[in-house]
Amino acid sequence: MRRLILLFLPMLVMSLNTSAQVFTDSNLPIVIINTDNGAVIPDEPGVFGNMKIIYRGPGQRNYLTDQDSSQYLNYNGRIDIEIRGSYSQVFPKKAYGFTTLKADNITNNNVSLLGMPTENDWVLNGLSSDPALIRDYLCYTLSRKIGLYASRTAFCEVLVNGDYRGLYLLQEKIKADKDRVDILKIDTCDISLPALSGGYITKTDKTTGGDPVAWYMSSYIGFNDCKFIHHWPKPEDVTTQQTNHIKSVFLNLQTACTGGNTSLTNGYPSIIDIPSFIDYILINEISSNADAYSYSAFYHKDRNGKLRAGPAWDMNLTYGNDLFNFGVDRSKPDVWQFSNGSNEGPKYYRDLFSEVQFRCYLSRRWNELTQPGMPFHLQSLESTIDSAVVLITEASAREDARWGTVGNHQASISAMKDWLNIRIPWMTSHLGSFSACQNVDTPPLVISAIHYHPAPSPGFPDEDKLEFLEITNADTSVIDLTAYYFAGTGLVYRFPSGSSLPAGASLFLASDSVTFQSRYNMAAFGQFTRNLSNAHQDLLLVDAFGNETDRVNYSDDPPWPDADGNGKFLKLISLSLDNSLASSWIAVGINTVGTAFAAGRQSVHLFPNPVHDRLWIQAGQEMRTIEIIDLQGRILAGFKPEGTSFVIDSSRLPEGIYFVRINTLRDTRLERFIKI
Repeated sequence: MRRLILLFLPMLVMSLNTSAQVFTDSNLPIVIINTDNGAVIPDEPGVFGNMKIIYRGPGQRNYLTDQDSSQYLNYNGRIDIEIRGSYSQVFPKKAYGFTTLKADNITNNNVSLLGMPTENDWVLNGLSSDPALIRDYLCYTLSRKIGLYASRTAFCEVLVNGDYRGLYLLQEKIKADKDRVDILKIDTCDISLPALSGGYITKTDKTTGGDPVAWYMSSYIGFNDCKFIHHWPKPEDVTTQQTNHIKSVFLNLQTACTGGNTSLTNGYPSIIDIPSFIDYILINEISSNADAYSYSAFYHKDRNGKLRAGPAWDMNLTYGNDLFNFGVDRSKPDVWQFSNGSNEGPKYYRDLFSEVQFRCYLSRRWNELTQPGMPFHLQSLESTIDSAVVLITEASAREDARWGTVGNHQASISAMKDWLNIRIPWMTSHLGSFSACQNVDTPPLVISAIHYHPAPSPGFPDEDKLEFLEITNADTSVIDLTAYYFAGTGLVYRFPSGSSLPAGASLFLASDSVTFQSRYNMAAFGQFTRNLSNAHQDLLLVDAFGNETDRVNYSDDPPWPDADGNGKFLKLISLSLDNSLASSWIAVGINTVGTAFAAGRQSVHLFPNPVHDRLWIQAGQEMRTIEIIDLQGRILAGFKPEGTSFVIDSSRLPEGIYFVRINTLRDTRLERFIKI
C-alpha cells in the first residue's frame, strides 16, 4: 500500500511551475473572468467583475474567439468574486466563490450555469492537493447516484484577467434552496415551535472562515474538539433560541447513541434520518475521507423533520490522497475514519457503528450498493472514473504545464483504482452480517389518494392549503403507525407515537388541517409540513429505520391522469393494483372529499365483472346518480336510478377498463369494471 501512496507524493512536493502558456480552445467550457480595472481578487470582501462562459454544447469544441458571439455564451454578466478555501489558499492557484449579479451590482441574478438549476451562488473549485483532479467530482457524482443531494458540477478551464488559471470544477455552493439543500429557510422571527424546529444547515469545520463556533462536542480522542458552526441561518442572523434548539438535537442524538437507545419514541431512530446517515457514512468511508466527520461535515434539518447527514463537501483528501507534504497520511484503505485515532468527528458516529441494528442496516446498504451495476461496484466505479478522465485528459496537460502539480496523471488514476481494489473488499469483510435486517416485513400502508394541485375557489383562494394525501391500511389487522414518516426532502410528516390505523381504514394528511375540514367536511388525521409539488414528486413512506412500505412517484405529465389544477385529484383505482404505475390511478373530481371517502360506506356490488353487455349494480341504499368514467377521468354517460339497483347497457363501450361513480344518500363510491 505504501507503493500506491508514494505515487502521489512527488506530484505534491515538486516545485510549482507557474509559467504562462498559449490557450485558444478546449473540449470543456471556457470561463473568462475580468475584474473591474484588473483588480486582484481578495479573500474577502469580493470585487466586481464580468464573467463569460463559452459553451457550444455537449461534445462540441469551445474557442476563446467565441467570447464575442452571443450564441455561444452560456453566461455573460456581472459577478462579485472572492478567493475561497482554507488550506488551499497557500497555493498559487486559487479557488473562487462568486455571485452572479444584475447590472446594478446589487441584485442577485438567478441563472442556470451549464445546465445546473437556477441560482446565484457558485464555486470554482481549484482542485487543490489532488493530482488526479477528479476526487471531488467522483464523490459528488457517487453521492447523487445513491440518492443524496450533492453539488452539481462541470469541469471547465478558466482565465482571470487574461491569465490562464487552469482546470476548475464549477459547482453549486451549499445553501438552502429547493434544488440544493431542500429545506425551509428559518427566519429570525421563528423562535417558537413548530417554526423553531427548522430548517437548519449545520456543519463541523475549521474556524478559518471567520465564522464563530456555535457549540463544541467531544470526540473519542479529545474534549470539545468538534466545532459546530451555523451555515443556515447565517451566524450573524441566528437567534439564541435557534442555536439552543438545533444544539439540543445534536446533544440528544449523542445521549441516545451513548446509551444505545433504539426506542422509536426517544432513541436515535426518532432523531435522525437513518438512511441519510448510512449513505453519508458510506460515501465518506468508501473514499476514506481524511476530513470525513470533523471538517466540512454538513447536516441539515427541515421544519418538523429529522436530522439528516450531508451533503458531502470538500472531498479531495480521499482514495489514498492526503497532505503528504505536511507529513500526514490518513486516507488508508484499511481504517474506519470515525475511529482513525485522529480527527474522528463526534462520538455518535462510532457509537452508531457499534449499535447492532444500525450496523446491520449499514452492512445491508453497502451490500446493495456494491452489487453489479450499482454505483459502488468496482466496475461501475472504474467506469465513472474513466468517463471523468476522458473529459479532462486534454486540460490536465495544460494544468500541469501551468502549475506543475499533476505529473503522471494516468499513474494517479491507476493508483486510485488499485486503492479501491483493496478498500472495497476490506469494508465488506469488516462490516459484518446483515442477515438480521435483510428481509424486514413492512405493513401494507398504501398511498391511495394525492391532491397535489388543487383548484382555488372564491371561498378557498389559497390552493396550497387544499392539498391532501390519503393513506389506507390494506391489511386485515390494525397497523401501529408509530415512527413511520415520509423520507427524503420536500414533504415532511412523521406519525406520532401510539397512533394506529384499523384494518381497511383510511386517514387523511392535509397541508392545512383547518382548511381541510372546512372545505372537505371531515377532519384530517394530521398536517404535513411543506407542500406537494405541482409537477412531480417522489413520495416515500418508510419506518423508523428507512424500510420502505410504499412509494409513489407521481407526475403531472402523461401517462399520469390529469389532476393538475383542474379540480381533480389522483385516486388509486384499487388497493390490489401497483400504485407506482400511472395506469393504476384515475383523476377524480368531486364536490367534497368527505362524500367521496366517508367512513362506514354501504356495500356496492357490480356483476358480472368483466361484463359483455348488461352490468347490474346493487347498492345497500338508494342511489341518486351513476356515472360511467374512462381512464382519463371523462364522464361518458350519466343515469338517475332512484333505487338500490340498476342495470347499465355497456354493449356499445369499447373493450377496456372503466369506472362507475355511484352517489348514494350517504356517500360516493368509485368502482372499477372491465368491458370485454
